[in-house]
Amino acid sequence: MWLQVSLLCLSCLTLPSRSQAQDRASLRRANDHAGRCHYTFTVASPEESSCSGSSMKPEMDGVSSRLTLLEALVSRLIAGVDGGSGAGVRANGEEGLQEAYSQVTRERNQLQQDKERLSGQVQELQRRLAELSQETESLRQRPCQQTHTSGTQRENRPASDPAHNFGNGAYQEMKAEVTEVPASHLIPEANHNFTGCGELQSVGDPVLHRKADSITGKYGVWLQDPEPQGTQYTNNTVWSIDTVGKDVRQVFAYEDLDQLFQGFPMKVLVLPEPMESTGATIYRGSLYYQRKRSRTLIRYDLNSERLVSRLELPHAGFHGQHPYSWGGYTDIDLAADEQGLWAIYSTNKAKGAIVISQLDPESLEVKRSWETNIRKNTVANAFMVCGSLYTVASYTAPNTTINYVFDTATGVGRAVAVPFKNKYRYNSMVDYNHAQRKLYAWDNFHMVTYDIRLGRASNSSN
Repeated sequence: MWLQVSLLCLSCLTLPSRSQAQDRASLRRANDHAGRCHYTFTVASPEESSCSGSSMKPEMDGVSSRLTLLEALVSRLIAGVDGGSGAGVRANGEEGLQEAYSQVTRERNQLQQDKERLSGQVQELQRRLAELSQETESLRQRPCQQTHTSGTQRENRPASDPAHNFGNGAYQEMKAEVTEVPASHLIPEANHNFTGCGELQSVGDPVLHRKADSITGKYGVWLQDPEPQGTQYTNNTVWSIDTVGKDVRQVFAYEDLDQLFQGFPMKVLVLPEPMESTGATIYRGSLYYQRKRSRTLIRYDLNSERLVSRLELPHAGFHGQHPYSWGGYTDIDLAADEQGLWAIYSTNKAKGAIVISQLDPESLEVKRSWETNIRKNTVANAFMVCGSLYTVASYTAPNTTINYVFDTATGVGRAVAVPFKNKYRYNSMVDYNHAQRKLYAWDNFHMVTYDIRLGRASNSSN
């Protein structure tokens, strides 16, 4: 508004009447032939009414000069408005925007903190739920504790036990009748020589014992020794190794499954040479494993905590040459069963097919080898039971199968279809414990076991 009033006033001042224009001097601005600006100051002659040869009237010259002055004044006024009040308006606007941006940033940061806090609470609740589930499964697997009492006092047993609602005398009488049944009546006549070995018939659902705490536990090895040696460790001792990392050396020892569940090891052993992948096994007081980036096998005595044997497995592929389908540098897989110590691997000569070698547990020397007709990188994992190799079809499918068996006694392999579950969708280790008659597996941070059922031993070649 001020600018408009100023321009109006200037117009009044710079545009006088026609009679006044004739009495005043005028200023003219024009470009010369070279393009330079020239200002010309003229005064009306009191004697001559006109100049010969002039094409522009004095009145027009006056109007032109006044317009020129007006343009200069307007430019100065506009520059003053922009530099003064306009700058102030911009400054005030920028200050307001800055304040609004700061407020939005503070609110965003507060929301982010609230989100992180709620995420932490959700993770804590999930962890507690998983722990309760583990405890429930562990309690389900434990046999009921029986306490012998005298007289008519009842045994201390859970309410779910069928004997809970019966008197102690009746229960003991029933138990006595059961124990008096001759064992020969339970075994078919044609199978009196049954040694406990046979072909794998079924695998139960996975039972969770612990979930690893950090990313280093995505895959690893966990086992119990089926034939422990010495007095320091027993068959209840649990061994665990996280195999994610560049230098895998730590071996965690837990007193039993309960201590594993709680996550407090009784001892941590440090290997003298690093381990590669999840193919290690524990047998007769020793840890057997593949040395990192080599085909060298190592026997580490758990009682003396020292390396006692080493051997380069002849022609064995290593560090990604012939792994299982899930990768992980699983070229050499060591296993133990009722018949001893085994190595599951492949060679260039076998063109990737699985090779089985029986090893001497003391020296690691190869006693005998078999070549199968199934490629190692087409199966997810493998294990030995009663001298037979079994392979798992998939490590991610929740419902897959044990799809192949090779019997070293007959040298014959064939396809099978025994259902197997990968409950947590990334099973990186499967090993057999013949004392527990269970499979031990590491499935995507989760340490689980499977009960298995074996059929009768067969002497026929399939």
